[in-house]
This record gives sequence, C-alpha cells and structure tokens, in this order.
Amino acid sequence: MSRLTAAVPPWLAHALRTQRGPVPWSAVVRGALAAGPLLLVAVLSGRTSAGVVAALGAMLAGINDRPGSRRAAVGRLGAPALAGAGGLLVGSYAGQHVGAVTLTLFLTVLGLVAGAVSAVGPVASGAGTQLLVASAIGAGMPLPEPGWQRALLFLGGAGWLLALRLALPTPGATTGDYRFDGERDAVGAVYEAVAALLEAVGGPDAPRRRVALTAALDHAQDALDGPRLRRRTGSTAERRLHAQYAAALPLAEAATALAWAGDPVPARAVQGPRRLAVAVRTGTHTGALPAPARSAPALRALDDALLHAADAFDRGDRGDRGVRGGRDGRGDRSGAGQRPHIRRRTAMSLVRTALGSGGREYGLRVGLCFGAGVAVAQALHHTRWYGSHPHWYWLPATAVFLVKPDLGPLASRVICRAAGTVLGAVAFAGFAALLPRPAGLVVLVAVCGALIPVATRHFAAQTAVVTVLVLSLVMVGGETQASWNRIGETLLACAIVLLVGHLPALGQRGGGVRARLARAAEAAHAYLTHVLDDGTTDDRTGRWALRREAYRSLAEARAVIDVAAAELPALARHAEGTDEVAATLERLVDTTTACAVQLDDTGRLTPRHTGRVAELLDELDERRAGAGLTPRDGQRPAPAPLAG
Repeated sequence: MSRLTAAVPPWLAHALRTQRGPVPWSAVVRGALAAGPLLLVAVLSGRTSAGVVAALGAMLAGINDRPGSRRAAVGRLGAPALAGAGGLLVGSYAGQHVGAVTLTLFLTVLGLVAGAVSAVGPVASGAGTQLLVASAIGAGMPLPEPGWQRALLFLGGAGWLLALRLALPTPGATTGDYRFDGERDAVGAVYEAVAALLEAVGGPDAPRRRVALTAALDHAQDALDGPRLRRRTGSTAERRLHAQYAAALPLAEAATALAWAGDPVPARAVQGPRRLAVAVRTGTHTGALPAPARSAPALRALDDALLHAADAFDRGDRGDRGVRGGRDGRGDRSGAGQRPHIRRRTAMSLVRTALGSGGREYGLRVGLCFGAGVAVAQALHHTRWYGSHPHWYWLPATAVFLVKPDLGPLASRVICRAAGTVLGAVAFAGFAALLPRPAGLVVLVAVCGALIPVATRHFAAQTAVVTVLVLSLVMVGGETQASWNRIGETLLACAIVLLVGHLPALGQRGGGVRARLARAAEAAHAYLTHVLDDGTTDDRTGRWALRREAYRSLAEARAVIDVAAAELPALARHAEGTDEVAATLERLVDTTTACAVQLDDTGRLTPRHTGRVAELLDELDERRAGAGLTPRDGQRPAPAPLAG
C-alpha cells in the first residue's frame, strides 16, 4: 500500500489511507446497546417514529464516541448533541411554517454560522456538523411528533449513549477505579512516548518520536481536562493521575532537549520512563529507577525529573495530595488536584477565531454548499422530478459531511462518500430482501451501531455502515424505496461540493492554514520570550503551559496543512510552502526547550544555543516570504536577550 500511495496524487493517496489500531471494544459494546435497543423499545411500544429519532441521536453521538476519558466524553458527546437537538428543533418548525425559498435562505445562513463556529476546534466542529445535519432532518423528514418532542427524543438518544459511556466499565479493566481508565491509559502513554523518544535520540526517527510525544501529551491533557463541578479534583485516584501527568512534563522537556542535542543517551535512561508507564497502568510501585549519567545539562534534567517522578508516585501511592517541596527547592511541581497545564482561551479569542480569515473561509464553504444542497433538494422535492419523495434531507446532510475542511480533503471525502454510499445501499438492498420486518431491521441497526467505532478508521467504511443504519431506520419508519434514491442524491451532493467548494472567490484561500500558523507563531513567540527573558525564574508551571500550547498549536497547524496539501491542485497550491514554515517553527520550539533546560542548569546559554535561535529566526523570515505569508501569518517571534 505504501508503494501504491507514493505513486498516486496526494488527493487520491489520502482516500486510500486507513487508520490502524486495536479494536475499541468498549465503543463497540456501547454502539450495540445504543440505537438498536432504543428502536426496539419504540417499536414494541407502538412509537416507531419516536424510536427513529432517538436512534438517530444515538447514531450521531456514536460517530463522536472516540477513545479518551469519561470526563472528556461529556463535552465531546454532549455539546454536539445539544447543538443537534437545537438544529432539529429549528429545522422542524422552519420546514413546517416557511416556504421553500425562505427555508433555503434560512438554512444557508445557519450553515454560514455553523461553519464559522466549526473553526474554533474539534468539539465546536462536531457541534456545527450535528446542528446542520439535524436541521436538514427536521425540515426534510416528515414525522408525526412536534418539533420540541423531536428535539427531546434526539437528545434522549444521544444522552443514552453518553450514559453508557459514563457507566459501563472498560472490558478487561482490572486496575483501580474503572471510571478513570481513559485517564490512566493516556498518562501511561505519555511515559511510553518519553521512553520511545529517548530511545530514538541521535537517530533519524527522533523527530517522529517527538511528534508522537506531543500527540500523547495532547491526548492526556484532553483526558484530564473535562468538565467538573468543582475547580479541583475530588477523588484520590484522580489526584494521583494529575500528579503523575504533571511529573511527566519535566521528563518530556528533558527528553526533547536531549533529542535536540542529538547525542545518544545510555540505554538505562529509557528504563525509568517505561517503569513509570507500567506503574501508571497497573497501579503498582515503580521500584528503584535506574539513574542516567549526569554528564550534560539535559541528562541532569532527566535525572532530576526521574527523581521527582518517583517521589510523586510514591506520595501518590501513600494517598498524599502531592509533593509539597521539590528536591531542588523550587516548590510544588506535582500538580496534584489542579487542572492540566493549559492556558485557557477567552471568549473573545474564540469569537476572533470564528470571525477571522479561517472562520470566514470555513463558513462560506459550508454555508454555500449546505445552501446549494437545500436548494437542489427543495427543487427536486417540489417538482417531483423523480416521483413523490418527501424525505429530502439526505442531499444537504451529505453535503455537510463532505464539505467540512477539518474532516479531511474535499476530493478524498467525495470519493469515499460516493463509494461508501453505493456499497451501503447495495448491501442494504440485499439485507432488506432477506431480513424479516421490522425485527430483522432492528437487529441490523444494532449491528451497524456496533460497527461504527471500527468503521471510523476509513471514511468510505463509515459511510457504508451509516448508510445501512439510516436506511434501516427509514424503512422501519415507513419509507420502503429509499435505497436507490440515496445513491442519486449522494452523487448530486458530491457534484455540488466539488463545484461550490472550488469556486475561486470563496473567501481568502488558505485562510484556515494561515490562521493556524499565526496562532502557532504567537504561541512560539510567547514561549521563546518567556524562556529568554525570564529563563532564570522559578515559574516552571507557566513555562510548561507555554511549551504545551506551542507544541499543541503546531500540531494543529500541521494537521490543517496536511489536509490542505491533499486537496486537488486548485486548492492545494494555496498552502504551498506552509509546511516549511511549520517545520521551522517546530525546530524553533525544540531549540527553545533546549535553552530552558540549559538555563535551569547553568543560568547561561552557550554560543550553540544563541546561534541556533538566531539562525532559525532568520530562516523563519525566509520561509514565510517563500510561502507568500503576510507578516501576521507565521510571524517572526520578536528577538529577546540570548544570553544570561
């Protein structure tokens, strides 16, 4: 497969790419217990249409049910569910009380708003997607229930899956409080990533391992930073996990500095983080940790971090609330009972993101594609071009799933959506001919619900499973000839998003990439300034928060750049050169981390550190000019004093 993807264009290679990983059995069990049982109860009670709406809510929540902590799942599933219920409510009443033209204009404006909000982040994007899909369903799926009942049923279906997510233990979990299995796995993965980076120091795989460490830290932050009623953590188990995560931050810093230096580290240095990873996941004692040599500043920082981690683990095992004094006299570094090291985004910064160049471009693409889908669907519905067809929601809902830029390249998603819909419709036609109704279709809904977590590894597979599930719900609800119509409507939606999505005047092309790069450059600037101006201060918590924000912003920028590079050439050309800007910013942040470790050890920077910072700042200017970026985009961090 790797040779094949190397020989084809990037937009086609992306369509052939499949995610790998273990089967998420917990999500499979939840999926089987969500939409199918809800539909069964409704059918047995004579409220089939109510069961269809509840099952749709559970299905859409299942698409967002990803690995992570239970606390993080509350926002990841709950916020989109609330948005979907709101969309179903307004779509239902708009579809009943306004004409076709007014409805099209209203839903287009809704698409503009939802698209702009989606630029804020993954949860906001999920909420925007469900808002638009549910509004199309509300307006285009005739149901006997009034709008407010539909919204409550939709919310109840999503809430049922969320309740399963919070209540069911993880299959096979035997260690500690099962409520924190997600946090435990995430924190353990951080220590494993530190060990993997140390193992790769001095080799060609080190940059990739550093990226993997960033991803592990991002995931652990998300797992620990969910909604809570109290500001501080409550249970001893959760406080221990927060302390263990905080103890990993200086380890990650030291490992990054060692990777920057490029000198291979002793093999025994890798054993300590690996033992800590096992201790996190199993709840056992760490035992004696092998100490690395102390011949260089980064090695001394690694040794200090291992000692601190062992102390934090030992105090956590005894039930203490945290380390009250570090061995270096710099105060509490445990972070026990506190929120992860994250700089909170203010409400105004979120608004600026939605109204900025990235949000405007995102909103225009989504709004116009969604509005065009509604207009075409309304025209087909009212002219009865292919017969009486009151369920016209499929075309605009498909356009939403296709056009969302953060979900993947447009061409790749069009190919996968078309292939998946055809495969799903053909498969459903076979199932419908063989299975008894409605019992067989209810079983099919349950099976598809269980398959969704596995099918999310490839968009075509996910589309095929969702197509079978939705067609089963529609047939249970009384529409018996939907299968082949859905293929035609999907192909129409594909044509619409390919046409509208490539219009030359759709906002500032590459606005999303530029916005992410600007945010990453600002974060790198703040981190560099803090280290070089205040490098001898004891505010390590603030420094770690800035470092985490810099690496996280860069990872987000990289993801957007990779998606833009896999678009068709007409769109991909607007992101040319931005990957080099991101790479330079990554090297600058790595160098800043090495400077921080050096200043902690000696209070002064070496000529190698100062020269590298100056070189990277000059390179950043050149890369930015080569990519055609404005001074605001990928801006050069302001120079700061380079020596103590």
